[in-house]
Amino acid sequence: MPVALPESLRLTKAQVRHYIAWRCARELQDGVVNLGIGIPILVADYFDPSRRIALHSENGILGVGPSPSPDAADPDLINASKLPVTELPYTSYFDSALSFAMMRGGHLDATVVGGLQVAENGDLASWAVPGEDVLGVGGVMDLVVGARRVIVAMTHLSEDGEPKLVSRCTYPLTAPGCVDTVVTEFAVFKFREGRMWLTELIEEMDLDLLRRITPASFSVAPDLQRRGRAGVLPLLKCYRQQG
Repeated sequence: MPVALPESLRLTKAQVRHYIAWRCARELQDGVVNLGIGIPILVADYFDPSRRIALHSENGILGVGPSPSPDAADPDLINASKLPVTELPYTSYFDSALSFAMMRGGHLDATVVGGLQVAENGDLASWAVPGEDVLGVGGVMDLVVGARRVIVAMTHLSEDGEPKLVSRCTYPLTAPGCVDTVVTEFAVFKFREGRMWLTELIEEMDLDLLRRITPASFSVAPDLQRRGRAGVLPLLKCYRQQG
């Protein structure tokens, strides 16, 4: 049965998505990064300007620029999510064969992907829900086995209130044991030597409640960080737009 969360933990859907994206951006180091569809695509809005990050898009772009204003959008210049993007001075273009060779060949330093379920052993399910229509797996299987680091950006619970961090995935797997980091609106987990570790927890969340909504078995890192989520909200793009 889904656990009822206190009102103090509730955010709007947009705030949840943007907070997760903001926190994922803090995980990225210099290098070539691919952002998946959904929450991951928002990560580009929160890059640390001191980082040298080159964005790769699986439809054949390296050096993806920021989103254009509506009146400056070029309908022929889009990313893999079919969203308009811009060029940078070093932007390059290539066909899908070369793009997937980059993905499969270990040339991506990191990828941020969405998730439907992540198991305590690092298995990822992200492309199909049994009994529902399947649009296709796309390139996510190639990304999560080819990238040097896999960061999963997802809500802690489904829209029905069901946990997404589980002891064992019940949805079709994208790849086994591929996840390095999971970022949700409540916590950050990292996988080390086959174990799932809680490394960060928002100050507004109680550890006992987190365990109740997280069936996956995890250990608490000795250097667990606590982050005040309320202080981050004014930094979010959706928050500024509302203001």
